[in-house]
Amino acid sequence: MAGVIWYTYTPGILEYLAPKRLPGLVIALVVSFLRVWFSAAKIRFLSEKTISWWGAFRVQLSWDFTSAVTPSTIGGAPMATYAMTKEGLKLGESTAIILYSVLLDQIWFAIAIPILLFAGIYLDVVPPEVGFIGEASMLVLYVALLSYASVLAYGVLINPAAISKIIKWVAKLPFLRRYREKIDHEAINLEQYAHQLKGKPFRFILQAFYYSTMSWLARIALAPIVILSLLPAPELLSVLRSLAMNLAFLVVPTPGGSGGVEGLFVLFQGPLISREAFIGLALFLWRIISYYITIGFGMMATTWYVNKEVQDLKRT
Repeated sequence: MAGVIWYTYTPGILEYLAPKRLPGLVIALVVSFLRVWFSAAKIRFLSEKTISWWGAFRVQLSWDFTSAVTPSTIGGAPMATYAMTKEGLKLGESTAIILYSVLLDQIWFAIAIPILLFAGIYLDVVPPEVGFIGEASMLVLYVALLSYASVLAYGVLINPAAISKIIKWVAKLPFLRRYREKIDHEAINLEQYAHQLKGKPFRFILQAFYYSTMSWLARIALAPIVILSLLPAPELLSVLRSLAMNLAFLVVPTPGGSGGVEGLFVLFQGPLISREAFIGLALFLWRIISYYITIGFGMMATTWYVNKEVQDLKRT
């Protein structure tokens, strides 16, 4: 981020800020909160309101925090699973909810990808600067996400027993053998709760999918809102590129995508910003709102669970 600001900033550029646009940054903060709210609402809904609103927010914030400090390919799902057990759910139920939640995200990706491919016929959704290799990489990413969605859908919606069998097989590894009985028990819980979710009416799936979709739309809207808070830009193309780069974020291997995410922002959104000197400022504001604030609140939520674990250990 510092590098981008160093190479793009021009002294006196702040004079070109339009005061009438700056309230857009407040909108960006609200949208960032809505992203967390919709994600927490999805968790609470999938737990059939067993988890309280405060608990759902804690789970989501700890999920976000862990995602922010671990490689994107790992994510915060393990922490979210642990957090839900501290909110009163069984481990198997928590795992099933996480799998179902991830599946809803994958279904959303499966819908979004054809939209990007269709829009790419008429607009430069993938910047020309990435070249053939970049376009091929995005295509491979799309195929990988669709394939993963298909496998997960099979395991969660069609054959939950397959996931249970995989977990039981993993439990046979030497370093897990002493936990095998407990793992087998939780695998049964996972399978049972997955069957319960599988048997839910279509309206249940639709509402959960609504929460997932709104959360992702809020995430995607952040970059265009921040940019438009500084200066004019092609709105539709900025939104489509924000969607494409958010999909690319999923495979950035660094903690929280740091470095790669900033690079993708410059690559996808930079050409749309008419004043090059604003690129660094837009990147800085976007990362503060979408990433660093999350780290702050997520750290508090995660610490709450750590303290609770310490207190439980003292009681035992």
